[in-house]
Amino acid sequence: MCGIVGYIGEKNATPLILNGLKRLEYRGYDSAGIAVIENGSIVVRRNVGKLGNLVTLVNDQPISGKIGIGHTRWATHGEPCERNAHPHLGSTKEVVVVHNGIVENFIELREELSAEGVDFNSDTDSEIIVHLIERYMGSGKDMVGAVRKALKHLKGAHGIVVMSSREPDKIVAARIGNAGGVVVGLGDNEMFVASDIPAILEHTRKMAFLESCQMAIVSKNSFSVTTLDGEPIEPQIHTIGWDAVSAEKGEYRHFMQKEIHEQVRSLTDTLAGRVDFEEGKIRLPQLNLTEDNARLIRKIFITACGTASHAGMVGKHYLEKLARIPVEVEIASEFRYRDPIIEPGTVVIAISQSGETADTLAAMEEARKKGAIVWSIVNAIGSQAMRVADGYISMQTGPEIGVASTKAFTAPLVDLYMLAVLLGDLRGVLSREERYQCVQDLRLIPHLVGRCLEREEDILVHAQQLKDSSNALYLGRGINMPIAYEGALKLKEISYIHAEAYPAGEMKHGPIALVDKEMPVIAIAPQDPWREKMISQVEQAKARGGKVAIVATDGDTRSAELADIVFWVPETPWLLSPVITVIPLQLLAYHIASLRGLDVDQPRNLAKSVTVE
Repeated sequence: MCGIVGYIGEKNATPLILNGLKRLEYRGYDSAGIAVIENGSIVVRRNVGKLGNLVTLVNDQPISGKIGIGHTRWATHGEPCERNAHPHLGSTKEVVVVHNGIVENFIELREELSAEGVDFNSDTDSEIIVHLIERYMGSGKDMVGAVRKALKHLKGAHGIVVMSSREPDKIVAARIGNAGGVVVGLGDNEMFVASDIPAILEHTRKMAFLESCQMAIVSKNSFSVTTLDGEPIEPQIHTIGWDAVSAEKGEYRHFMQKEIHEQVRSLTDTLAGRVDFEEGKIRLPQLNLTEDNARLIRKIFITACGTASHAGMVGKHYLEKLARIPVEVEIASEFRYRDPIIEPGTVVIAISQSGETADTLAAMEEARKKGAIVWSIVNAIGSQAMRVADGYISMQTGPEIGVASTKAFTAPLVDLYMLAVLLGDLRGVLSREERYQCVQDLRLIPHLVGRCLEREEDILVHAQQLKDSSNALYLGRGINMPIAYEGALKLKEISYIHAEAYPAGEMKHGPIALVDKEMPVIAIAPQDPWREKMISQVEQAKARGGKVAIVATDGDTRSAELADIVFWVPETPWLLSPVITVIPLQLLAYHIASLRGLDVDQPRNLAKSVTVE
């Protein structure tokens, strides 16, 4: 949600920034802009809509310079339009700002500045920041001092990047709270600033990440990090292992399709180095987990948002079944506000693809305040959720560009399963034989996912049958109930078809009133302990004239007799079945959206990294 790219060096900043913004389109946005210092003056180009509109504008009205900043905006204050797009230029035309986050005391500050005679050129809260900086530069402070002073007025969480024509040898970047990341990239006689790794990965793999309440002063040959009060901090330099090519579509039509197919590799990578198949052991060294502290765990909360919360629901089954620890799954935006009861022996596990989700970070902060042990399962290396946790599990999926998460859903399923096996082993709950079998079952997963993906053409045929639906009902039970939720979410977020998911046993308590020949009912009914109950619910839907599709295990003749459509999946150990049953639902949503001619990778109103509440 909102992307930032900055450059300072010897090259023309304009194409570098525009290309970086292109790699951040996955975050979601509704306008874009760029500012460079050209011949001693700040020149700004902004446009509403897709980045291509900005590129066209820049081609028609070229700008160039060796220092610049760019931004993709997702509207919070003020409608999506050119005047509200970033970057925001101050009244003196000597300072320009891009900003992620929300200025919570925006109204008070705007009134204060207006009383001082400031004229505003947008409806945004972000413009406040540039005028505050100008106020303090006008009173004699240099840019760094003015930024420090201005930031002390702001309430809320922010990622901010500033440059000034009065000091064209530096960029100043700051992070306050959890409004997304701020990354400094180290190049050769050039430096980069961005809100996320993919924007600058093709130029450098050496990066430093700002923590909350830190500021970076970046020149073309060096950078320094301080607190907002000016105290120096020694930054840690990370070497990022991702390959820039992995952020390209390759042979696939959309990133989402590519990422669905990457799940064989991502799950293989998730297992690599963590599973000893010969010994039947799990190793998760970044959790710092010992037999003694594993036995002290009395309760686990899993907190997450959206797709990640559905992974947490499956994880609840794993942890309770294999480790015998009571688990609650809590939507992160609710967790921090309901004063959760956290007693000694409580672990809070936060799941986030980006590691920068504001609600999830706030839930982690609340858990820490109350004395919980905090772990994270996260994809983005060096992200806030990884850095502030007591221990973490890296998803190891590589960049996920499509807004609708796919490989970053199945990876945490396997991560949670491995955690459950490890805890069950350390706590003495699993016998050696049980643990060994659980580990051996993991060996099958990448291959079984591959077999599901081989059936994509069949799913395309079924997508053509369902693409004109206005509504859909998804049903699941037990460990596959969260897969019904995830399937419905995928359908509605990229195809804009209204879809609801229910525990199948609840259908007769209300939702069955919706079932008729126009309402597709999609049931997740593989060979698991709930399969017979699921078949009963399918029969109830058929009796009311419903059009029924079933996710069923190969060879299930009863499902073949009942269903109008069958999404076949290979036989799978039932505890791991959610990793497999979700694959046809991902492909179904993808192909329906594609057939409807929609923007699959950047669905309307959505963002990949949700950095505001």
